[in-house]
Amino acid sequence: MTNDGSRDIFKTGRESPVGEPVIRGDPSVTGQDREEAVQFDPEDPESLELAAETVTAFAANTAGADDNVFMLRGAAACAALVRGEGSYKAAAERAGTGVTVSFIRKWSRVHDLPQSIRRHVARGEIAPTAAKHIARVSGTARLHLAWVTLDHGLTVREVRSIASDINEGTDISRALRSREITLGEISLTLDQAVYGELRRRASIEDVDPGEIATEALLAQFRKDWD
Repeated sequence: MTNDGSRDIFKTGRESPVGEPVIRGDPSVTGQDREEAVQFDPEDPESLELAAETVTAFAANTAGADDNVFMLRGAAACAALVRGEGSYKAAAERAGTGVTVSFIRKWSRVHDLPQSIRRHVARGEIAPTAAKHIARVSGTARLHLAWVTLDHGLTVREVRSIASDINEGTDISRALRSREITLGEISLTLDQAVYGELRRRASIEDVDPGEIATEALLAQFRKDWD
């Protein structure tokens, strides 16, 4: 989707440098500041060594499986190691025994998700294992899948199944409809006065309230796009 027919308005990939703790260093999300969060610099040999050690420990450690920040740190280390070594294979070899190319690839992709998704992972609202499957999807479909996961409380198994359908060529809207999920459906709590006026106008104009809300939001968003 574009706001003027040409410019992409969706941020579907990571925009900050690889290894930088944008989310992990945000105290409003994780409770720790940037100084506490480990940063991995793929251009720094010592930092790259730390990334390799972190990936090795990450692959072997199941104790931190419920710690979302721990998982994001491991993902950052995987991504930095790939950037520093030049390939998934070289990164896996650098990390050592027990670390596979598949493991490196999956978690590197999680690190490459846009900040808007990673914030929900850090907060525990999207499971890191679900994020791995969201990261398998490209383009705007990955964003839609993330938001549907939040809005409809999808399980990891459901996210994995939908991601597989999308990667096999099924449009995300169709993949969701087959599971009785409507893309774009969201529950909102509005100010009472706004709610009343929305309902009144929808009734007078004989349209669904969603149409009026969509037009109002598009008008607001276009100010940012311009």
